[in-house]
This record gives sequence, C-alpha cells and structure tokens, in this order.
Amino acid sequence: MSGQGGASGSKGVLQLAWPLVLSFTLRATFTLVDRFYAGTLEGLEDASQAAIGLAQPIEFLMIACWVGASNGLTSKLSAAMGAKQSEKVDQLSRAGMLVSTALAVAFLLFAALLWFAPTIVAPSAAPDVVRQFQIYASVVVGGSALTTFWSILPDSVVKAHHDTVTTMWAGILSSLLNVALNTLFVFVFEWGIFGIAFSTVIGRLAGLVYAWLRAAAHERRRRAEIGAGEPGRFDNALKEILGIAIPSGLTYVLMAVEGAIINEILRRGDDPTVDLAAWSVYDGLGRSVLMPAIAFGVAMLPLISRRRAEGRGHELRRELRIAISVVVGYALLLVAPFCLFAHHWLAEQFVKDPAALDRAATGILWLPLVVVFAGSTLVARPAFDALDRAKLGLLVSVARSLVLAVPLTYLGGLVAAWLGYVRIEGYYAGSVVGTVVSCALVFGVVLRLGPFRRGGGRAS
Repeated sequence: MSGQGGASGSKGVLQLAWPLVLSFTLRATFTLVDRFYAGTLEGLEDASQAAIGLAQPIEFLMIACWVGASNGLTSKLSAAMGAKQSEKVDQLSRAGMLVSTALAVAFLLFAALLWFAPTIVAPSAAPDVVRQFQIYASVVVGGSALTTFWSILPDSVVKAHHDTVTTMWAGILSSLLNVALNTLFVFVFEWGIFGIAFSTVIGRLAGLVYAWLRAAAHERRRRAEIGAGEPGRFDNALKEILGIAIPSGLTYVLMAVEGAIINEILRRGDDPTVDLAAWSVYDGLGRSVLMPAIAFGVAMLPLISRRRAEGRGHELRRELRIAISVVVGYALLLVAPFCLFAHHWLAEQFVKDPAALDRAATGILWLPLVVVFAGSTLVARPAFDALDRAKLGLLVSVARSLVLAVPLTYLGGLVAAWLGYVRIEGYYAGSVVGTVVSCALVFGVVLRLGPFRRGGGRAS
C-alpha cells in the first residue's frame, strides 16, 4: 500500500460502511417516528400523513443541496488529504463554510414562503391537509436552514478522514434526542404536528455539535503529523467544490421534482387524500429500508477519491462488487420476508382509513425489489462525483427521472385502470419498472469509467 493516507487509507468499503449502516438505519427508523406520532393526532391522522408526503419533495430538495455540497467537499478533501496537501484542505474548508451560509439564507427565505403561501406547493389539497402541511413544512425547512447545513463541513471532514464512526454517533445522538422530544412535544405539550416538526429540528443539534468537535480533533492531529504537507493550492476552491456539488445536487433535485410530479398525479386522482397518504407510507418506508444502501454509497465516495489519489484505483471494482453483494443479500434475506409477512401490520402503524391502509400495504410488498435495484444504483452513483464525472452523472440522472421514472409510473396507472385495478397499484408497478431500467443504465455507464473497467485503474 502507498504510504499516503496512513492507516486510514487502508479501510475497505465494509469497514467504512458498517458505522454508516447502523447510523442511517437508526436515523431512518427514528424518522418514521414522525409518521407514527402523526398517526396519533386524532381526527388528523390521514391529513398529517398526506402533509408529510407533500413535504417530502421539499425535504428532498434540502437533501439535494446538502448532499451536493457534501459530495463536492468530501471528494476534494479526500483527494487533498490523500496527497497530503494541507493548503488545499484549508482552502476547501473556507469555501465549504461559504456554501453553508448561502444555503442557510436561501432556505430560511423558502420557509417563509411556505408559511405565507402554502397553496403554492399544495394548490388542490384539502384545507386540513394544507394547514398541516403549512405548519410541518415551514418549521422543518426553516429549522433545517439553521441546523442541517452547518453540518456539511464537519461531516465532510470526518468522512475524508475515513472516520465514519463519528458520523454514526452523530446520527444516533440526533435520533435519540428527536424521539425524546417527539414524546414530550406531542404527548405532554400536545403541540400536534408543530411538535413533530420542531423535535426533528432540535434533535439535529446534538449530532451537529458532536461532528464539529470530532472534525476539529481530526484536523489538529493531521496538522501535528504532517504540518503544511506537500505544496499545492487551488486557483478557486469554491469552483472546485461547485464543479461537483452543482451536478450532484441537481441529481437529487431531479428526484425532488420527480416526487413533486408524482404527488401532483396523485392529487388529481379520484381519492387524493387516500392515495397521498398511501404513497407517503410507501415512499417513506422505501427511503428507510434503502438506508443501508445509501450508507454504502456514502462510504464509496471518499473511498474512491482517496484510493484514486493514492494510485490504488484497480481495487475499486472489487469494492463495488462487495457493496452490491451486501445490499442484494440484505434485500433478499431481511427486507423481503419482513415485507411479505408484515406488510399489513406496517401499514396499520401509519394510516387508519381502510382504503389508505389497503393501498399502503400493497405498496409495501414492492419494497424488496426497490432495495435491490434502487439500492444498487445508490451504491454505484457516487463514482461519478469521485471520478470528476459529475456532469455525466447528471445526464444519466435526467434520463433516469424524466425519461424513465415519471413516465413509467404514470403509464403504470393508466394500464392498471384499463385492466380494472386501482390506479395506485399501477403507479407502484410502473415506479419499480423504472427503477429496474434505471439501474441497468447507471451500471452500464459506471462500469465504463476509468478504474471500473476490467483491468482499469492500475495506472491511475
């Protein structure tokens, strides 16, 4: 092994991913607590689930901005640390703080818009859904602007140091505080959906503080070991970050747009509140069971960037194969049996209306296939950012969302209605077909990139 990067550079994808799998899975489980508490709001259960579903594309937009900035910063920091170029690390840290500030201001303004004009996002929803959405979305978006975006720099620093254990503990601390505050705000203070949203925001502070402390400790240790390190600086560090952040973030924006379009399709149906509530459960549980795959994808980004900088690109195809094998095994051995035998029980935890319950339970049965194919895509997707091919990744994502996912979902509904089934059953099927084709597209491109080609990467 190259001496660059020290012992941390020797970590494989399993070592990097397991803390993230634990952290992300717990975080997703505790996120579902929001839906559980929403199901306890007597008389507003389905309206609250529908409101959370309407807010999901906006939350995904925030995630898009966070992930885009984090991917750009993590990739460049990993490469700079692998090359022992301290001045580049300093430049990137300053630019990262500038990005965080800009995002915080932008989403505070967006939160104000959601409070004063919620019908811009939910123009045709029922009044009780609009009111629940107004409260939930404005608090989550405004609160995230003041908490989430300030974690971009410390989270990127610890991942660039290959310290995913810190990311794990930050997630666990935030999740535990979120659950405790949910119980207090909903059952004791009786703050309703405001309490659910507010506990989510405040809970993130615990992980934020911990991540900053650990990132500072890593940087002090790195400076003590190598000092100024090797010479080298960026002409424009912000441009370096944004070169990856913008295409990477737009990839997730496309997913948010995709979610918003599907919500609009559901709102125009015969039973919009029921369909929105059912799809919200399917979508929310889908994101939750995908967390291990997301964790492996997050681990792949600094691994690819650092090994490429260390001249070890030939090892990456094997690491990708290991990650995919774990994700597929998880889907078949854990997710599939659980969804098959507990789909109706799961749906009962979130919705009460009989029609919404049946439709949500049907959607849950599709989740194992979602994990296999969407999960594999999520593991491979970071290769575009890590190999400085973010624009190519964006192009693939445009095809995935606008050419495949949305049209096939809509077409599935039309076919289902033609065959005499409920439309949402066809939406589920069409969405999964789009996921399968998208997976084939992403792998067809990734396996032709530099170190992922057979025999490639040895000269990198």
